[in-house]
Amino acid sequence: MYGLLFIGPLAPVGVFGVLDARTNGAVALVYALATIAMAFTAWSYAQMSAAVPHAGSVYAYVTHGIGPTAGFLAGWLAMLDYLLIPSVAYLFSGIALHALVPAVPAWVFTIAAFALTTTLNLAGVGVAARAGFFVLAAEIAVLAVFVVLAIAVLAAHGPARPWSTPFTGVHDVNTLMVGGAVSVAVLSYLGFDAIASFAEETVGGSRQVGAAILFCLAAAGALFIVQSYLAAVLSPIDPHDLASRPAAQGTAFYDLTRQAIAPSLATALAATKAIGPAFAAMTGQAAAARLLFGMARDGGLPGALAAIDRRRGVPRAALLTAGALTLAVAVWAARRDDGLDVLVSVVDVGALAAFTLLHASVVGYFVIRRRAEARAAHRVVPIAGAAITAAVLAAASAAAQIAALAWLAAGVVTVLCRAPRSSRYTFPTDR
Repeated sequence: MYGLLFIGPLAPVGVFGVLDARTNGAVALVYALATIAMAFTAWSYAQMSAAVPHAGSVYAYVTHGIGPTAGFLAGWLAMLDYLLIPSVAYLFSGIALHALVPAVPAWVFTIAAFALTTTLNLAGVGVAARAGFFVLAAEIAVLAVFVVLAIAVLAAHGPARPWSTPFTGVHDVNTLMVGGAVSVAVLSYLGFDAIASFAEETVGGSRQVGAAILFCLAAAGALFIVQSYLAAVLSPIDPHDLASRPAAQGTAFYDLTRQAIAPSLATALAATKAIGPAFAAMTGQAAAARLLFGMARDGGLPGALAAIDRRRGVPRAALLTAGALTLAVAVWAARRDDGLDVLVSVVDVGALAAFTLLHASVVGYFVIRRRAEARAAHRVVPIAGAAITAAVLAAASAAAQIAALAWLAAGVVTVLCRAPRSSRYTFPTDR
């Protein structure tokens, strides 16, 4: 539930127009390939979460697979993802709610969304999960209504584009087009990895975390492919026309829903997309707190962040710290015209850099440290996964790459000033 809530079942709605224009209509193909691409990372997370069930997630995995210094830097890079994704999500909610109620500034809605979801996180993982479940159920319900009504319209009136075009394109499609679009679509999946940060709070054993990660990716991929396929065959706008009107790409999904199905459903989609990101931010904030907690417990960050609220069972100090950082960044971005673009680009680079180190940790842990347990998959899958994440990283904007390098340099300075102790957690077979 946490992973799907973080990703958002309606994630393609916001980028459908961009992908449709870039690929001449082959949007479903892009999401199918993006799901396969992210499956390599999900597999690596599943392997390491079972071997090292630690709240520090990628920080702990790289620590055990490569070493403490590399682990700290992996966690430091992951902070760009875990700390800034909630800021992006709060900002999405603020912007969307401001569009519905223009009299209230976006930053006011941003603060309100933060206050509500932070309170839920402080109340405990069970309370937050139950609240998140209702929001997730609402998102899936709206998506189900879209799917049913879209099928009804197609059955009654037929498609606006040929049935095969969501996979083949309306016009010529080449590898370069699809590859560039996949690099954008991959970012719709960011958040499934947050499940790993709850490894010490699951009641089903360490392998259940990996199973949840793989299930989450498969479920999200199926939802993304279905909705993008239906939207593509219903869209009355030619991809070339859409490409010539960049301003129309962000609202393309709402526009085709309004024209092909019903204006009320387009409004429901917009309202759901306004509320859903706030609860995605709640999940991201909780994951960020557990990353800070795990790093602090092992000595990489101030020990105060490792304190646990005994009544609620949550890392209260880490939650408040993560919350303060995400709120400050979200409000800053809400008051800037380019705030959203800056945040999204930096988040992407941080996440992908951490994923690359995650794949390296699989090789280090199983192939080098546990050679007797290594299988062929422990060599092939992470190498292929690292190649994919590195390729997407290379395609990132120069500004985002510079920002990530500056953040990494700050991490190196932190390592030199406060070298983290080796993790006190032993390997499972040594316990």
